[in-house]
Formats: sequence, structure tokens, C-alpha cells
Amino acid sequence: MATPNKAGPARAAAADPRHEAEMAARAAWLHFVGGLTQSEVAKRLSVPNTRAHRYIARAQNEGLVRVFVDIESADCVALETRLMAAYGLSTCRVAMEAQESGPLPLRALSVIGADYLMQVLAAGDHEVIGIGHGRTIAASVDAMGRTSGERVRFVSLLGGLTRSYAANPYDVIHNLARKTGAEAYLMPAPLFANSAKDKEVMLAQSGLAATMELISEASLVIVGIGDMDSSGGGASTDALEGPDAIAELSRLGASAEILGQFLTAEGEILATPYDKRVMAPALDSLRGREVVAIAGGESKTGAVRAALRSKLLTGLIIDEATARRIVEEL
Repeated sequence: MATPNKAGPARAAAADPRHEAEMAARAAWLHFVGGLTQSEVAKRLSVPNTRAHRYIARAQNEGLVRVFVDIESADCVALETRLMAAYGLSTCRVAMEAQESGPLPLRALSVIGADYLMQVLAAGDHEVIGIGHGRTIAASVDAMGRTSGERVRFVSLLGGLTRSYAANPYDVIHNLARKTGAEAYLMPAPLFANSAKDKEVMLAQSGLAATMELISEASLVIVGIGDMDSSGGGASTDALEGPDAIAELSRLGASAEILGQFLTAEGEILATPYDKRVMAPALDSLRGREVVAIAGGESKTGAVRAALRSKLLTGLIIDEATARRIVEEL
């Protein structure tokens, strides 16, 4: 069998010069300051050894070691290290701050999120990848170059058929399939069924049963994190009964939302009336898999912290300012 060409996605990611400069700075910091070998740098950044070597050489040739590593990338890598140690993460990427036009750091997160997704596809370690919802995931998929994903199947982790999200799960999964050529499977249902009985009826249908079975096979799950701000336009606002429902959930102790389910500020899974209606896998069923969140922004600080405390996450892609706020409270 021919060996897959893993250089294609990396070449696509190289189209953004600013991204390449950041990666060179990260590699240089890990090598010269962190004391890692080139092979260890490659493993940390999820790139081939030859590419890690080129990043380090570029940092030396272009002066990135002095300008970027000492000033910017060192801070980001240090934040990554602190977050990984504090919350037992196996993966953490902190995106350098960039000028943003809105309250969410979508520009910074989309670049680093797209790079992560393309590296995952290049590595080929996962046959089934579950995809959640959220504007950060949608922006990351939008920022991806065309990448080979023929050996991967993507599956939506939740429904959204009858609601108008800021980032519809179906649009995200369709965009992934278009850019990668991978098979992609939808959850043809609303996020919340009208009743627990309606959920039972829907799950008895062959199409939905097959989707839920595929979700159970996903070894990597990529999720967004919602907060309880009713003005944020997230899934919790659009799919529930408006701000009053969100206020009631907040009163019950909800601080974060993942896949239509809720966490307290301490990271405990909160039992709510929506649990028996949500068309998504139970959060506890994600334990034991790779679960990576792409999230950030000042309003999401508490929600991201709650998700980290839950120990559901094995990986986090986050912006520099939000990472710093979380680390400062450790």
C-alpha cells in the first residue's frame, strides 16, 4: 500500500505567511529555550521532522528568535505549558493576539484551529472525527485549505435542523466535506426534541440510529464551548426558549454549554430538564476519547474554565488573552 503524502496539508497551511512566521517562532522557542530536540519539537507541533528543522532554520536566518520568540511566542508557549500542566491536557495551542472586528477572537482562533485540523488529517490517526457546533469551529473550517481527508469520516455530534444558528452544524460539516473530500454524516434532527418520548421515537429511526452509532466510534471529538450570555447568539440561546430559559439555567448553576448540555462553574455536569431531549451524545460518553475544544473571548472565560475543570477536555485551542486570564487565576 502506498504511503499517504502528508506534505500536502502542510503546503496548504503555508499559504499564510503570518502563520508560518508564528510556527517558526514556536519551534525556535521550544528548541533554543525549551531545550527540546528537533524531533521533540516536531512531535509537540504535530509536524514532520523535516518541517520542524525548516522552521528552526528560518527562525535563525530571519531573526525570529530574537524578535518573536523573546517577545511574543515565548509568552504563548508558556501559557500552553501552564494550561497543560494545570488541567492535564495533552494538546494546547494558544493563538497570538490579532486585531479583531468583533467580541470573539475569530481571526486568531481560525488560523490556529485550521492548522490543527489540517495536521490531524495529515497524521491520519483518526478514522472517525466528531464535529460540534460554534462560530470558532465554523471559522476554523472556513480558514482551512483544501486538504485530503479520504480516509476520514466526519460526523455531526448534534442536531440543528430547525434552528437558525450563528454557525449551523450542517453548514460546518458540509464545508468540511467539500474541502477534504471526506465522507460526512449529518444528524437529521433538532438540537432538542420536543419531549423525551419524541427523542426515543427519533432515535428508533434507522438513519439517526446509524448516526449515533458512528458518533460512538469517533476517537476524536472537536467541540465549541458556549457561555450563558443570552446576547451571545450561541446554541443555548437559539435552541432553548430564549433568555428566560437561559436565566433559569444560570440560576440552577449552569456556567458553560457543550453539545446542548451544561456544566457548573466547578466543572460538574449539571442535570437539567433538557438532558432527556438533547439530540447529542451524553457528555460522560466522551471520556476516554480525545476531546479538543476551540474557544475563546472575554465573555467565554468562565465557560472555558468550567470546561477545563470538568476534565472532559484533552486538548484546547484558545486565544492568548483568554488563556492569560485563566492562568492568572490558577
